[in-house]
Amino acid sequence: MPMPRTKKTTKSSEKVVQPELNIGMVGHVDHGKTTLLERLSGVWADTHSEEIKRGITIRLGYADAVFYKEGNDYTAKVKNKSKAKVLRKVSFVDAPGHESLMATMLSGATIMDGALLLIAANETCPQPQTREHLMALQIIGIKNVVIVQNKIDLVDEKGAMNNYKQIKAFVKGTDYENAPIIPLSAQHNVGISALIEAIEKTISTPKRDKSKDPSMLVARSFDINRPGSLPKDLIGGVLGGSMKQGILQAKQDIEIKPGRKVMEKNKDVWKPVITKIVDLKYGGASVKEISPGGTIGILTSLDPSIVKSDSLGGSIVGLPGKLPDVLYEITLSLNLLERVVGTQEELKVDPIKMNETLMLNVNSAATVGIVNGFKKKNVTCRLKIPVCAEINSRVTISRMIGNRFRLIGYGEIVDGKTSSKS
Repeated sequence: MPMPRTKKTTKSSEKVVQPELNIGMVGHVDHGKTTLLERLSGVWADTHSEEIKRGITIRLGYADAVFYKEGNDYTAKVKNKSKAKVLRKVSFVDAPGHESLMATMLSGATIMDGALLLIAANETCPQPQTREHLMALQIIGIKNVVIVQNKIDLVDEKGAMNNYKQIKAFVKGTDYENAPIIPLSAQHNVGISALIEAIEKTISTPKRDKSKDPSMLVARSFDINRPGSLPKDLIGGVLGGSMKQGILQAKQDIEIKPGRKVMEKNKDVWKPVITKIVDLKYGGASVKEISPGGTIGILTSLDPSIVKSDSLGGSIVGLPGKLPDVLYEITLSLNLLERVVGTQEELKVDPIKMNETLMLNVNSAATVGIVNGFKKKNVTCRLKIPVCAEINSRVTISRMIGNRFRLIGYGEIVDGKTSSKS
């Protein structure tokens, strides 16, 4: 994740340009998301040791890119910037496609303004996670999508056309029936200009409300200090994510909810954390304030041990006393799908049962809910990890089928309890 670099990567005379929007990279595992991201941004987002070893994305990856128009060509890499027209700067969010990592993808989707859905031309469409990711984008409400038909170098013309027809049949009747389909080879850097043009025409920059109380969705949190660093050289914990609304400024005091887990009277409770913003980062460059648009990093004065290993991922950052309540139990209005998403075979979604364990995604948080009550069409869940969320927040619902959580529906929070007491 590039935001937390402590050394400036831009010259002092250059103006730091804030990304205007977040674009997700979603799709089935090994369909080329991370390779395409590298072609657009120059950044290889899989930096976690297990990601490199296994060749898949495990955690959310981030990278910024500036789009230019050079003559009739659209590009993210120009030799002479003075002769190219700057279109806009965007942040990409690389989400994992592996079936066991859907919680990460669903959490990442909440900070996306639009998405690229990658589909490999050399495999039958749809693959299980292709279907699951498309449904997740619809549920979360992402309207603008560009479909990328990747790996065209691995098929002949007939194979590419057959795959194209499969894609058209797959998206027919969905919100993305008329989404552009761009054939390309990320591996050989072919078709990138057509893709950037499609992004510019399809995924518009949303209007932002900067007047509201600031709210940042935390997708990542980590310690960037090297092992063996002396205490005097330690850098405070880093939060990475995206602003939902409002503006945060350097040196402000901030609150983080749900916060830290502590034990009280033999029960796990979460305590909000108050800290100070030490620095704000866009793509490694320090800025004085951050607002909605793009992925950002906040360097804090927190003890690094508090934030390591994404321990504050899923939290919300805002001004002290201005954030929503922390909810230990939520009541959801239910919208179940007809079929389970993400399985090879078509399975009917059965009604939710008492004491069932569900995976719930709200804002950038993923938690487990135990069903402990029903009221008409609503279901109440006791949360294993509480969430900071407003009433009416959208929640995606997955259930354990086999040995994996599978997407079965969504709901909205209609009520909640702010205490861990049963």
